[in-house]
Amino acid sequence: MGDLLGSRVAALVLTSLVACAQESVSWRDPSKHQVQFVAVEDGVRLEVLDWGGTGRPVVLLAGYLTAHVYDDFAAKLSETCHVYGITRRGYGASSRPDSGYTAQRSADDVLQVLDSLKLTAPVLVGHSFGGQDLTTLGAGHPERIAGLVYLNSAEDPTLVFSDYGVEQVDSKKLPAAMRNPPPPDYKSFQAYRDWQMRTHGVAFPESELRNLFVSNPDGTMGRYMPPKNVRDAMFAGVQKPDYARIRVPVLAFFASPRSLEDQMQRYKPQDAAERAAMKQQYAIDLAIRKRHMRDLQSGVPAARVIELPGASPYIFLSNEADVLRELRAFVAGLH
Repeated sequence: MGDLLGSRVAALVLTSLVACAQESVSWRDPSKHQVQFVAVEDGVRLEVLDWGGTGRPVVLLAGYLTAHVYDDFAAKLSETCHVYGITRRGYGASSRPDSGYTAQRSADDVLQVLDSLKLTAPVLVGHSFGGQDLTTLGAGHPERIAGLVYLNSAEDPTLVFSDYGVEQVDSKKLPAAMRNPPPPDYKSFQAYRDWQMRTHGVAFPESELRNLFVSNPDGTMGRYMPPKNVRDAMFAGVQKPDYARIRVPVLAFFASPRSLEDQMQRYKPQDAAERAAMKQQYAIDLAIRKRHMRDLQSGVPAARVIELPGASPYIFLSNEADVLRELRAFVAGLH
């Protein structure tokens, strides 16, 4: 009996080892980027990706993701620029210290990387929370950068709902398809990407998902790795953007909601109450977008602002060709 139990344990261990080996062998990051780590303070190193290329340096900043989310986009951008990406502290392979998540410290981290790489007059491109880094650096260190590109990230995180001048919607009255989207599929990284595409119309590169989630031995996706306290600390350290202090050229993309007609076709409201709720939600989405656009244009009247109806919040994924075209033209026009 003891031998049988021992054999079963050995078999389980062997099966686990084989599964781990198969998982590690079956996937290799296809991106051509080079990886290095830059020390920004004692005990804190940031992951920096280098996709190569020639021309003016462009540095991609992520928000609550890692620089790997830009893998596909950056490879195409590198045809006309030398492209880098920074994974902020607390995420991916970068260090996860207990402190240093204020807006100013985050901007200082970016400056440390620019110094380490000896980059002169780069263009900074930020998505999501990366927009706060852009505003802080554009206002505080215009002599260090050539321009800023906001990827649906020129937002004021200090605003509350009442600042947008619209009434809240009773979410219970929205169509079920809006209230209860299909749950994520964690059976594999590809299954999760397929779910993202079906539900959101875009999917992260697999390299990004593997930097956010544990890879289980059986190929399923495990726990989400970035600590909750990191995101909480980032929210606690947000500042109201002072766009008027920016002294460099600005290009800003905004994703606006799909037309109400398109949304009606997609979510198929069943009665007048659901249609009314959808109209109110659409009005809310428009008001939020228009407020953020107005704030930026008021502070930086010369900014080139591009609104892309129906784009995903991950605008560089859903509207890659539009963003690449405008970004390349913006960089080419800088002195």
